[in-house]
Formats: sequence, structure tokens, C-alpha cells
Amino acid sequence: MAFFIHQICRGFSSSAVRNAVIKHVTVIGSGQLGAGIAQTAATTGHSVALVDINDDILKKAIKGIEGNLKRVVKKKFADQPEAGEEFIQKVLQNVSTSTDAESVVQDTDIVVEAIVENLKIKQDLFGRLDKLAPALTIFASNTSSIPITDIASSTSRLDRFGGLHFFNPVTIMKLVEVIATSETSQETLDSLLNFSKSLGKIPVSCKDTPGFIVNRLYTPYLVDAMKLHERGHGSIEDIDTVIKLGLGNPMGPFELMDHIGLDTMKSIIDSLHVAIPDHPLFTPPELFNKMVAEGKLGRKTGEGFYKYK
Repeated sequence: MAFFIHQICRGFSSSAVRNAVIKHVTVIGSGQLGAGIAQTAATTGHSVALVDINDDILKKAIKGIEGNLKRVVKKKFADQPEAGEEFIQKVLQNVSTSTDAESVVQDTDIVVEAIVENLKIKQDLFGRLDKLAPALTIFASNTSSIPITDIASSTSRLDRFGGLHFFNPVTIMKLVEVIATSETSQETLDSLLNFSKSLGKIPVSCKDTPGFIVNRLYTPYLVDAMKLHERGHGSIEDIDTVIKLGLGNPMGPFELMDHIGLDTMKSIIDSLHVAIPDHPLFTPPELFNKMVAEGKLGRKTGEGFYKYK
């Protein structure tokens, strides 16, 4: 009898996971990617809690989201100002902010982490939240290159942990890499794929390998572009021009790295270098390391490979 009841309970639990629709979203980290994820989720009707370390950072993020929405309104509601304002307010009403992650995660369907690209910091965060979030809450990291397995190891929900790698700007880029570890359940993977689709994205399922798909393929290209320039084989401007006009890319490699942020790029390159130390194109060039050390991080600091006003 006890066995029978146990099997029924397991069946209810499994069914709840399979049929769960993600409605309440918690985003940890309100930088460009975190705010973009929050805006996208709020625009598609999800209830979003955006979390960061202080109110000033959160106010800046909300102001940025509102600015993005106003740009959307100019295009989509050019002849309907009232409808445009209603759209903005509806989206903003779907977003709440908090500096207390531990409290927020006690009532959420999914936690999407978009903080600094540092394994220990991510592990510490998820380790704390794991003790407080409901059993069925899915945890996901937006990491660009750190193995999801390593991040998930700090929790007891290995079957409900995966990766959701969005691309910047999140509100425009359609791709989401959905990463499953060897422990991620099929139900969790399906939920992450369906959630991505509900955001209007096109998800691609990836194995938990260093750099996943995009960064595993694209990082060597970016590093090689820097080394090509270091060897004197082409100026920054000429290499960007060749890639744009010769290959039809919207941005050259140096423009792209300035857009992403050189500190973010360094985190990706360093992670891949640790994971695959013998690969020469996962070794960051000295010029690149020097620029990051000097705080020349791209558009966000006013100077990277190019200078910005």
C-alpha cells in the first residue's frame, strides 16, 4: 500500500513538472542582459521580479527598459500615441524590483541568473537560493561559457538546473542557447525550450560543453582577428571593413567586441582557455589584456578598440 501511494505521489509530481507553465520569472542581475531578459519576459505577459544589489542600480535598469519601450512605441505606435503609452505602462506593470533575492525566489517558477561571469559568485548565489526556492522552481544561468554542471553543483536540484544563454541585445536577438547537463531532466529541458518560445525566441538545444555552440565557434574568430592586427596584417578599421563588406556581417570583430564589452569578452576567453588550455585561439592576446586592465572596455566606458563620444 505504501509503495502504491508513493508511486501515485511520484506521478503527481512528475505531471506537475510536465504541465507547469512558467508565468513568474525572477531575473538576478539588472545589467544589459538581465534588463533585456526582464523586458522581454514582461513584454510577453510574464510577471517579472528584477533583482540587484541596490535600488540605484535597479532604478537605472528600469529607466533603460522604459527608454527601450519608448523606442519600440515610436515604430509600432507612431499614429497611436495613447495605445503606445498604454503598452509601455502595461509592460512596466509586469516588472517589480527587489534587492532581496532570498525573499523573491520563494514564489517564482524560474530563476534566471545574469550576474558577473565568475564561477564562485554564481555558485554562492545559487547555493543560497536553493534552500529557499520551491522544489519545482527551475534554476537557469545565462553564462556565456562557464559549464552549467559546475554552477549547478552548488545546489540540490541538478535535475531542475539548465542554461539559458541569451544574446545582446536580448530584445532583438532571436536565438537562445538552451543547455542541458547530464543531470537535467527532460521535463526541465522541455520547460526551458517552451519558455524560450513563449518569449518569442528561437531556442537551440546544446550540450554542456565549453562555450556551448556560439562562443565555441565565434571566440577563435575574434581572438584571431586581434592576433592578425597585432602581427601588423591589418588595421582595426580595415579588418572590420573586410568582414562587413566581404562576409556581409553587420559588425566587424572589433566593433562587436566593443559592443559586447571587453570585460565580458575576457571572461569568455579566459573560461575557454581554462577549459581548453592547448587551443591557441583561446589564449587572450596581450593587447587585449592591457586594454581591459586600463578600463578600456568598449562602448560602455567610452573607449575600446574605438573611441566613443
